[in-house]
This record gives sequence, structure tokens and C-alpha cells, in this order.
Amino acid sequence: MNPFSIRRRELLVGAAAAGLGTATTATWAQASAWPTKPVNMVVPFPAGGGTDAFARPLAAQFSKSIGKTLVIDNRGGAGGTVGASFAAKAAPDGYNLFMGAVHHAIAPSMYPRLDYDIEKDFVPLFLLANVPQVVVVNPKNVPATNFQQFMDFVKRNPAKLNYGSAGAGTSHHMAGELFKQQTGTFITHIPYRGAGPALQDLIGGQVDMMFDGLGSSAAHIKAGRIKALMVSGPKRNPAFPDVPCAAEVGLPDYTVTTWYGLWAPKGTPADVQARIIDEVRKLGTADELKTIWAANGADFGGMTQQQFAAFVSSEVKRWAAVVKTSGAKLD
Repeated sequence: MNPFSIRRRELLVGAAAAGLGTATTATWAQASAWPTKPVNMVVPFPAGGGTDAFARPLAAQFSKSIGKTLVIDNRGGAGGTVGASFAAKAAPDGYNLFMGAVHHAIAPSMYPRLDYDIEKDFVPLFLLANVPQVVVVNPKNVPATNFQQFMDFVKRNPAKLNYGSAGAGTSHHMAGELFKQQTGTFITHIPYRGAGPALQDLIGGQVDMMFDGLGSSAAHIKAGRIKALMVSGPKRNPAFPDVPCAAEVGLPDYTVTTWYGLWAPKGTPADVQARIIDEVRKLGTADELKTIWAANGADFGGMTQQQFAAFVSSEVKRWAAVVKTSGAKLD
């Protein structure tokens, strides 16, 4: 081969390698410098709901930890899908996060024309909290001091009661439909644009009851504004030891939890993903968040990133089956 050609080839290879090294160094430097400005976190429900009960304490502690403000952007509507759609299209630069929930595993079965895919357009980062659902009533509207009295009233007065939800296709809605299916009762569904507005109307007496996440109802139960009749699942919740569980009242298969997770738009740098996950995991072991999570009857998620991805996939399949069996549709 011509020696000049060999030399030219060596120079080109060397230049390419140098360029690659410079690009890699620049990428690493950018990731290691994160964050250099405030970070935005979309919460796809109005303020005051169950997601907020965990998002705001997390944001406060996260901001202290990273040295930049984690800004909460409440974008409610369509069972959490409006905010999810917005977050899916955000720049994958490490400065946009999304705090979704079990509702987003239900949505694919309820909203066939979604313009995003929770499994393909996001990177799952961390399971933040797992909270049992609780059956709560307005004590002025529902003359029952315990679950059995409630059931007697519902059966004597079919279609008299209604229940509020965070919107069609949310866990509140599906928990209500599953309850009706398992008890052979009928309660009218009233969808809202988030759990916060629904809960305020429950307290005000505009709706009779909710199948709510314990996180958003906890403070109001303790204050006596609403009454808890049952928590879902096979055991009582330590935060409310006097409230019976579903298995105790004759509903052993009624297990519904509201879980909350943290995602980033697909394409977010892997180094930044790792930094966020490390920060959240660290905060979950600190007393500040442990106390708040316990007061809301929640468990802090301990899954790896891969385990969380597999969990979300399994939840999408599980809720698709529930939606099909119940025949639930958008109101």
C-alpha cells in the first residue's frame, strides 16, 4: 500500500478516536455537573390529591439534596393522561421528570387513542410508594359506623349512593367497579379531574363515598371529616390499626393498591438516571420521608430499575383484564 495512504489513514483514525474521546468526556462532564438549573416534575393530577401527598415532601427533600429546586408542575385531566402526554414529549435532558401512578397502567385499556406509551416513551426510574386503597364515606351522607352497616344500607338502597374518583380509568374508578362486581351492589360513579377535587366534594357532602388511596385520605380520616370503613388487602394497615381489612369483612380477593412511580422521558442520559435513582433511594432511608410515608400508610419502594419496569408491565396486563371483566368505559 502507498505509504502516504497508510499515513493518511492513521491520521484519520487518530482524529476520529480523539473526537470520540472528546465527545465522551463532554457527555460525562455534562452528566456529572447535573443539575445546573431547577428540575421540573410533572404531577398529572391537580394539587391536593394522593400523588401530591408524596410528590411535595419528595420535592422538598430532593431539592435540599441536589442543591437545585425540584419544581412540581400539576397538569390534571383525563385520568392523568394529559400530564403524561405532556411529560412524554418533554426534552430528555435530565431536567424533566414524571411522577405517575397505577392509573397509568390502567389507562392503556381505557384510552385506546393515547398519544404516548407508558412503557416505550418513558424510562422507569423508581417505585416511590405503595399504598392500600381505603373505602371512605361522608358520615353525614352514609348512616353507617362500620362496614357491615354500610353493606346493609347499600343493599337496601340500590343506586342511592355515588362515589367520586380521580377520573375515568383511575385506580379509584376501577377499585369501585371491582368492589361492585365482588359485592353484587351498584354505586354510581362520578369522575373528577383528580383525587383532590373529588376528596373535597366528599368532605363537603357533594358525593357520598370514595375508593381512595390511603395517602390522600389519611389526614381527613384522622380529623374525622370522613370515615374509613375498610382497607383493601389481606391485612390491616399499621397507620390505621382500627380499620378492618378486606379479608376480615368477607372480601378476600379485594386487593387494590395505589402505587406511585418516577419516570423520565426516553433518551434521558443514563448517568443522570443513575444519579436521580441514587438520590431518591438515599432520601427513602432518611427520617423525614420515612415518617411521612408511614403516616400515609405507605411502603417505600425498594425495586431496582429493571424490577420496576417489569412491575409496570405486569400491572398493565393485570388491569387490562380487570377492565375487560368489569366492562368499565369512559363516562
